[in-house]
Amino acid sequence: MFKFNKMLDLPPQLQWKYADEPELLGWTIRARNYNTFVANCMFAFMSALAALATYFVDSVTSLDENYTWRIFINLGYFIFLISIVLSMTHQRMNYAYRLTQSGLEYCEWKEPAKWVLPFLKWFTGITAIIFIFLATIDPTFLIGALIGPGGMGLMYLSMANSKGFQSLHTEYHHYFIHWNQLTNITIATNRDMVELEFKFPEKNTNDMLSGSQYVFFQRRTKEQVVDFIKAHLPSSVPCVIGKVDVLN
Repeated sequence: MFKFNKMLDLPPQLQWKYADEPELLGWTIRARNYNTFVANCMFAFMSALAALATYFVDSVTSLDENYTWRIFINLGYFIFLISIVLSMTHQRMNYAYRLTQSGLEYCEWKEPAKWVLPFLKWFTGITAIIFIFLATIDPTFLIGALIGPGGMGLMYLSMANSKGFQSLHTEYHHYFIHWNQLTNITIATNRDMVELEFKFPEKNTNDMLSGSQYVFFQRRTKEQVVDFIKAHLPSSVPCVIGKVDVLN
C-alpha cells in the first residue's frame, strides 16, 4: 500500500519468505546499526591521528618556497586518510522491510563498497606520479613517495587480497517476527528507530528464545511506522518511549 522510497533490490543471497502475503507497509533504508556515539568518538580520534600523519609527511617533504604544492599534497593526503577512516567508522547496513498482517519480515545485508578499491588504486597511482615529478625538483620527495603512495599501495594490495577484509564487509541476514511473539517495544527518542523485544519457543526443545531487533526508518515516516506497529500489537504488549542504546 505504502512505498516510502525506492526499494533496493535484494541480493541473490536473500529472498522474501512470506512473499505470498500482501505487503501492507514496506521501505528500505541504509542505517548505522551500531552505537553511533562510540563510532563518532573513534572518528574524532582517528582524524587527529590523520592530521598528525599529514603533518609528518609535510615535515619530511616540504619545500619552503613552494607553498601551493604543499597545500595540494597535504590536503589530498588528509582527505584520503579521512575517507579511509570514514569507511571504517561510518559504515551502513542495507535494510529492506516488509510488514504484513502476520508480522514483520526484513532482510539486512552489507557488501564491500565497489568504489573503494578502484579509488584506492587510482589515487595511489596519481599520487605516486605527482611525488615522482616533485622528486625531480627536490629528492626529499622520494621519502614522501615511500611514506604516502607506497603505504597506500601496500594498503590496496592487502585489501584486494584479504579474505578477512571481504568477509568483514559482507553480511546477509533474514528475519521474521510474528506480532504475537513481541513482548515489548521501545520508540527511541535518540534515533529514528524502534526496538522490538520478542520471545518464542525454540524448536524441538522446551526453552524459550528471547532477544531484540531494531527497526530503522526515515524521520518523516516515523509516525506511520510506529502507528502501524502499535495497531498490530497484542493488547498485553507495553509500548514505551525512551532512549535506545544500539549494542551491535
